Amino acid sequence: MEFEIATLAGGCFWGVEELFSELEGVHKTEVGYTGGSTVNPIYNDVKTGKTGHAEAIQIHFDPTKTSFEKILEYFFRLHDPTTLNRQGNDVGSQYRSAIFYHTEKQRISAEEIKIKINKSGKWKNPVVTEIVKATPFYSAEDFHQKYLKKNPNGYTCHFLRD
Repeated sequence: MEFEIATLAGGCFWGVEELFSELEGVHKTEVGYTGGSTVNPIYNDVKTGKTGHAEAIQIHFDPTKTSFEKILEYFFRLHDPTTLNRQGNDVGSQYRSAIFYHTEKQRISAEEIKIKINKSGKWKNPVVTEIVKATPFYSAEDFHQKYLKKNPNGYTCHFLRD
């Protein structure tokens, strides 16, 4: 079976990964850095905001059990897509809201879902989520992977909004 990949940024990657890891059809999640200019960035550099990277998650999903569109609808429920470079207490471009598309089909779907979310009236401010072509994804350090599974009382600002 061939899995598809979605790459998303919605603030601190710990909480995003925790919620996506429980979604039906998700086979694997991995947190890391993407969207910047530094090759092989590390957390201590990314957290400064100077590398241009976002804390992001790569989601490997089974397209026979879920769709890219459903992944995006879930994504827009678990963070506030109207705050520029901020989620909760986390501030900086590394915490931006972004969809990194891998195919033209994903780009079109992302644009359509973003318009749908904007028109829904769910948010009083406009959605600022970037839709950009995927760039190299660099896996974060091991201690960040499945962080909230290893540290159940760890920090997160992510929750599902209905």
